[in-house]
Amino acid sequence: MEIIDKISRYHDEMTAWRRDIHAHPELGFEERRTSDLVAEKLAQFGCEVHRGLGKTGVVGSLRVGHGTRSVGLRADMDALPIHELNDFGHRSTHDGTMHACGHDGHTTMLLGAARYLAETRNFDGQVHFIFQPAEEGVGGAKAMIKDGLFQRFPCDVIFAIHNRPSLAVGKFAVRAGPITAGGGFFDIDIKGVGAHGARPESGIDPVLIAAHVTTALQSIVSRNVHPLEAAVVSVTKIVAGDAYNVIPSTARLSGTVRAFSTPALDLMEANLVRISEGVAAAMGATAEVDFRMIFVPTVNDIQEAEFAARVCGEMVGAENVARDPALAMGSEDFSFMLHEVPGCYINIGNGGEDGVGVCEVHNPSYDFNDAALPLGASFFAHLVERRLAGDGL
Repeated sequence: MEIIDKISRYHDEMTAWRRDIHAHPELGFEERRTSDLVAEKLAQFGCEVHRGLGKTGVVGSLRVGHGTRSVGLRADMDALPIHELNDFGHRSTHDGTMHACGHDGHTTMLLGAARYLAETRNFDGQVHFIFQPAEEGVGGAKAMIKDGLFQRFPCDVIFAIHNRPSLAVGKFAVRAGPITAGGGFFDIDIKGVGAHGARPESGIDPVLIAAHVTTALQSIVSRNVHPLEAAVVSVTKIVAGDAYNVIPSTARLSGTVRAFSTPALDLMEANLVRISEGVAAAMGATAEVDFRMIFVPTVNDIQEAEFAARVCGEMVGAENVARDPALAMGSEDFSFMLHEVPGCYINIGNGGEDGVGVCEVHNPSYDFNDAALPLGASFFAHLVERRLAGDGL
């Protein structure tokens, strides 16, 4: 098993699709042009096309034979609010928005697999090609699930790919169990008493209190989370005041927490509230905490991770498949789908010796490495042919 020759012959077309998507990035729940392109391609391939799940999501379904088993394959479509610094021909035409995470490549790989599977039809069962909007922290997976994704398109298992710039093209990384962290966002509103900047004794300074709260929050990981549990608490924004000589009445802290288990996230939320309210009260103010769980941890099913790794190994050799990659403290919206259906989320190499694809994601100079396109499409295709041929496990 290797890169599928038929898919290799699509490489130039897939590259053109990917670069077209890259040049026309769209933010979460605004992927209208991208959804149009995806729906048009799926219809051309002969898939049954369904639109409107999670606002701009698209599902293409393909049934072959009489088998009752089903596989879901998912790709994300949205871009990021970043000003692109690249100067190549397919750079973003939408100033302030760019595909800085490779979702253009993920979408293209799944389209390539859909085309191949529709042409060859070498499986028995049903495949659902799931093109998800709004992965970047705005709830696209939950929106599709709420709209009945798995009721309308039942999946026995589900798989997704994300590129990894630090991994060479031709290599994969697969891990059983937790792979990316769950994460929450928080806002802490501190209410003090405003005063003249020259007379701080006449007020209660929320800026000073915000500084103390920021420092105290660092004790959550060092003194409340188990030492063997990876976790992060980061205050990323402090907003207060408008003038040099005025102590404001309020201050707001904002930030994020990350961990690989739901109990750890719950523990951090509880301690974040306790510390914020306690420090503020000790200094004569009040604090109100708004904590939102944005992502649950991404946890791969052990059996499906083994299956995915085996498919990768048969393609590129077991020595090119990292079986115990480092945990990623970033979060992934696909986690909500894995909460509903067993499956696996894998990484595909995006780094190249020529320098293409080595820039990290969420960077204004990032670009997906087109050399990885046939590898990702072949993985999806091999996975379906193996799973729905009766020897998937």
